[in-house]
Amino acid sequence: MYVVLFAALTFISTMLGGLFALRNRDRLHWILGFTAGVLLGVVAFDLLPEIFKLIQSTGIDSVVPMVALVAGFLIFHVVEKLTVIHSVHEDEYVPGHRHPNVGLVSALALAAHSFFDGVGIGLAFQVNPAVGVAVALAVISHDFADGLNTVTLMLSHRNTPKRALLLLALDAIAPVLGVASTLFFHLSSEQLLVYLGFFAGFLLYIGASDILPQAHAKHPSRVTMVLTFAGALLIFLVTRATF
Repeated sequence: MYVVLFAALTFISTMLGGLFALRNRDRLHWILGFTAGVLLGVVAFDLLPEIFKLIQSTGIDSVVPMVALVAGFLIFHVVEKLTVIHSVHEDEYVPGHRHPNVGLVSALALAAHSFFDGVGIGLAFQVNPAVGVAVALAVISHDFADGLNTVTLMLSHRNTPKRALLLLALDAIAPVLGVASTLFFHLSSEQLLVYLGFFAGFLLYIGASDILPQAHAKHPSRVTMVLTFAGALLIFLVTRATF
């Protein structure tokens, strides 16, 4: 029941982010700051403690999930650079060289990334409901930024608003399909341990190297920093609750 609810919320969050990009970006830095705190909180207060528990119960060498964490961080860094996901931010400093197909390819890359966000939610619920809820909250927060980036990428590369909305819809449905895909396979405890390490690295990269720099790029403020702390505190409280 939980997984269906959170799958629907990923769709809503992505759509709201895209619509926000079409209308108003004045307070975007606040939202991104809060999102970065949420992602950091999920890694520190949920995924890493769960990794330590699984290490004790499975007897697997602790180096294995840590290698997976570094791999998740670095692989997403490489993929992001190769698929021009950051082109929306680069355009702010290097005008010109804009083409509709560049925006389309980058938006499709974001949709693929959103699909694996959904897979992450589904696999987290295979670990246990508490981990599932914490990961889902992180993905839902991040999906708002994904929806915003999808629309911004399309428009900044001279695509029409109609085309931007079509790609936004694809990005919004992608995590739902990702969640649904996990209903057809299950991972062993050892495989889940590697997944948790990989996903922790993935979230750590998004929060620290992508979203947080965006939050402070043009509108550095104390409010943004406070909201980052608030996002991490929210996840701390969520992970202390009983589901």
